[in-house]
Amino acid sequence: MESVRPADTQRLAAILSFVQAAERLKDTLRSGITAQGRAESTAEHCWRLCLLVMLFERELAGYDHLKLLKLCIVHDLGEAISGDVPAIHQDGDPGRAARERADLVTLCAPLPDDLRDEIVGLWDEYNQAASPEAMLVKGFDKLETMLQHVIGKNAPDFDYVFNLSYGVAQTERHPLLRALRELVDKETTRRAEGAE
Repeated sequence: MESVRPADTQRLAAILSFVQAAERLKDTLRSGITAQGRAESTAEHCWRLCLLVMLFERELAGYDHLKLLKLCIVHDLGEAISGDVPAIHQDGDPGRAARERADLVTLCAPLPDDLRDEIVGLWDEYNQAASPEAMLVKGFDKLETMLQHVIGKNAPDFDYVFNLSYGVAQTERHPLLRALRELVDKETTRRAEGAE
């Protein structure tokens, strides 16, 4: 189906400029290690978070699924500039959210106002857990990180026990998140005890 509006070349170029800048997320490495033993990128984390949320559409009837996916996509976009802060250091970095938001605003600068406002608004909604969808995505974000920890080819001294207290507040907010957390905690405990 073709668009009714004629293409605005300047708008299209601005969107492509933003997409090219956002490509940096592919090279923004996280502390999580893949099953093959390499550092995962923030882009990979966001992709798997989207996949995870998408697969629970039936269990999340009544929620805005497009908004859930949009929140997943934008929640770490600001990391394309200043990078990721590992989970174990997040509590000790009180300026992290403000820095990430400022980086997101910088990254979104080429976009037309309507798209920039939408992306920054979605990030604010996520950061403040200002909607039922944002609260869910915050919980799923923690679960995806924990799932990476239990599948990753981690160093022998990896602290699996950290996962057992990580993101508890965010994963307690919905029955589905609690049920998933229970399964992930069992796998985390198994890894902590040395089982492969």
